[in-house]
Amino acid sequence: MIQLSKRLGAVANLAGEARVVADVGTDHGYIPVYLISSGKAEKAIAMDVNEGPLLRAKEHIRQFHLEAQIETRRSDGLIGLQPKEAEVLVIAGMGGALMMRILDEGKDAAHAAKRLVLQPQSELLSFRRYLMEHGYQITEEDMVYEDGKFYSMMAARWAKDGTRNAYVEDDVWGEWAKIGPSSLKYGALLIARRHPVLRQYLEYQRAQKQKILKCLGENARQDVSKRKEQILLELSEIDGLLGLWQT
Repeated sequence: MIQLSKRLGAVANLAGEARVVADVGTDHGYIPVYLISSGKAEKAIAMDVNEGPLLRAKEHIRQFHLEAQIETRRSDGLIGLQPKEAEVLVIAGMGGALMMRILDEGKDAAHAAKRLVLQPQSELLSFRRYLMEHGYQITEEDMVYEDGKFYSMMAARWAKDGTRNAYVEDDVWGEWAKIGPSSLKYGALLIARRHPVLRQYLEYQRAQKQKILKCLGENARQDVSKRKEQILLELSEIDGLLGLWQT
């Protein structure tokens, strides 16, 4: 069976089991190959906007003799996917802004799917807010650290009732299910579960901001009072969150 990186392994884990999975921006086709090989999906559609990645995906599909179960398809985002053609949609390894565009332009397919597995590489706060404002609910979150980088990923679904709560309501999440800056920035479910990698990320962020604060304190040429105030507020938020791991 194909061996996935820690990031892709976490993405595949969120995909769960499904009859048909569509992987948007498939690149080497690792996710479809893994899900089919492990018996977690019966069929898969490996999609990419460029021919080069599709050729690489085809090579891996042939290597594992999965041509009958994995279709490659050239598509700009979800444009080439029909609603209900796949139960699970995987969109991973792209910038948050690009993923928002993909969901906007392919909303019919996104709304019809039972689960979206999303791994934005940037703009996490804006991306979670986008999901909330467009009627999606986050049902699961995970975070990994690999090769010096932190990666957040989530499973979501479109809520037909038009809810504007970004998280599925559940007593487990308590106060963090209430939408606020911290829950959108760092992930309500990661916070509620005291996720160990989130703690590592918060400690890293605190160290970085303390370095910035020190540099600002040594800068006598410019008025940096507003920037210092902002950093102090961010440090206070981080310290408050880290205190949860002590309770």
